[in-house]
Amino acid sequence: MVQTLVHDAHRHIGLLPAYPFYGGPPVHPDSSARGTLAELVADLHTEGTERALVLPNYGVPDAAVSFSFNELVLEAATKDDRIRCGLWCSPRPQDAALNATALAHAGEEGVKVLKTSFLLGGRADDEACRPQLDLIFDTAREHQLVVHIHTSSGGASDIDEIGSLVERYGDDVKIHLVHLGGGVSAHIKLIGSRLFDWIEAGKQVYTDTSWAVGFAPRWLVKEIERRGIGQDRLLFASDEPWGDHAGELARLRAAAGDGDLADMILRRNFETLYG
Repeated sequence: MVQTLVHDAHRHIGLLPAYPFYGGPPVHPDSSARGTLAELVADLHTEGTERALVLPNYGVPDAAVSFSFNELVLEAATKDDRIRCGLWCSPRPQDAALNATALAHAGEEGVKVLKTSFLLGGRADDEACRPQLDLIFDTAREHQLVVHIHTSSGGASDIDEIGSLVERYGDDVKIHLVHLGGGVSAHIKLIGSRLFDWIEAGKQVYTDTSWAVGFAPRWLVKEIERRGIGQDRLLFASDEPWGDHAGELARLRAAAGDGDLADMILRRNFETLYG
């Protein structure tokens, strides 16, 4: 049986330099990374991905590398109408000039997202980061963009840290918490109550199940069905080349089934957010 084409709400483009992570030799863990639009489009065709939200690749501790990929995602969004893009931004004060250059493109065709992360430095509660965070969210509000924020367990990307940004900015800016918190403790906090509490409080919060531990997609779908809210806040995302498109899609399809909820998660929520 031919499967319905899906929309991917979070994937990356750009070739990062090798880096000696954790004291080891220089490596390229993102082994399926793509550096051209043609390669990206070929992947979409092979996967059965009809539309995609494409973001600059990042991971090495040099913010300028990820900022440089903003040109690549802008090219992708302007040359292929199946693609929407997000601009890389930084919360760090030392990246203010790079942010200004990036955010100057916020109103351009195909730009739907501002992406930021604390993996390369900074913290949500660091007052030194507040001016750049305010600028990112103010720009998103002005241009009706979604802010994508990386989450992972522990440190500056923990949901307890990132959640403060939902509280601070989520009333009038759409915030996508990438990776459903990024670990078991965060999954339990979000699915157990916090995600739904935010929705009921009027926070414009979204998420995806890329990187999620096995139980989480099943439980999240069951809680959406039980509570009757949240069906418009979950999107499919592969996080390629850091995630695995086939595996992420199989898990979410298994959790969501093949009815109306699955269609919302795999297609319609993307269309609502990104046109």
